[in-house]
Amino acid sequence: MAVLVTGGAGYIGSHMVLALQDAGREETVVLDDLSTGFDWALPPEVKLVRGDVGDPGLVTETILQNRVDAIAHFAARIVVPDSVADPLHYYLANTVKTRALIETAVRTGVKHIIFSSTAAVYGEPETVPVPEDLATNPINPYGRSKLMSEWMIRDAAAAHGFSYVILRYFNVAGADPRGRTGQSTPNATHLIKVATQAALGQRPHLEVFGTDYPTPDGSCLRDYIQVSDLAEAHRVALDYLRAGGESLTLNCGYGTGYSVLEVIDTVKRVSGRDFPVRLSPRRPGDPARIVAEASRIREQLGWRPKHDDLDAIVRQALDWEDALPKRNRH
Repeated sequence: MAVLVTGGAGYIGSHMVLALQDAGREETVVLDDLSTGFDWALPPEVKLVRGDVGDPGLVTETILQNRVDAIAHFAARIVVPDSVADPLHYYLANTVKTRALIETAVRTGVKHIIFSSTAAVYGEPETVPVPEDLATNPINPYGRSKLMSEWMIRDAAAAHGFSYVILRYFNVAGADPRGRTGQSTPNATHLIKVATQAALGQRPHLEVFGTDYPTPDGSCLRDYIQVSDLAEAHRVALDYLRAGGESLTLNCGYGTGYSVLEVIDTVKRVSGRDFPVRLSPRRPGDPARIVAEASRIREQLGWRPKHDDLDAIVRQALDWEDALPKRNRH
């Protein structure tokens, strides 16, 4: 049997593919339209199907031809301010197309789904760190688009008998420690990526959006999880489901918060380079503080992070960003 990784040529998806390949037990098939992903991010032995996750005919053919029994669904749009500016695009990409994928999975007998969700489903949480059973109240279309997908997965699983793990990511950062893949989208908005670009002189300055939040230094507070640790969480979730585990919804984070200004100071210190920082007004849709209550994933899946170190995460991001222009990008 095979695992279908949607969005597998993208940032997090390509790390999932590496985690599956490194484990050496899985046949992996990637479905990606390459709108933000790159075919060179995949190992040569992994089959790439180029196309849209919302295309039922293509997805059906891919599942049946490759005897897919599990789907790890990463394909999505993820930029919060863009979702505020163009909500209908986000509801199409993240919700409507996920519905089409679930329907095809049910029709073709897929047994397990691992869904890439987000801490944005919590909105402005009153409790920090945030437990999984906190009421969901997203404050932007991105978070709402993902929450609606969670509802659909739960309802469809109850009706049709497949099992799932929904993983709610906090802020993903870093790169493969062996330098095989990393965050490669040219206009990505991830803080650590843009800060490393500024440190390397690839950006003239770094912009900080909001310094008047109710946090110790006035900038947003976030929980940063290293991307290979996150990919490993997906891999152990797949093992759990295949062993007969019940469906779960879990946070993916470390339970430690760093402010935007703390991250910038870390990038400057690790890189040994200063760079201009501009202070700007808040962006629409950004919560002030969001940090994971992250014990449940350790208890339920036995997941143990290996890269919980902000300095190391920043170093990985710097090394990847420095090497990226030399990649054969096409």
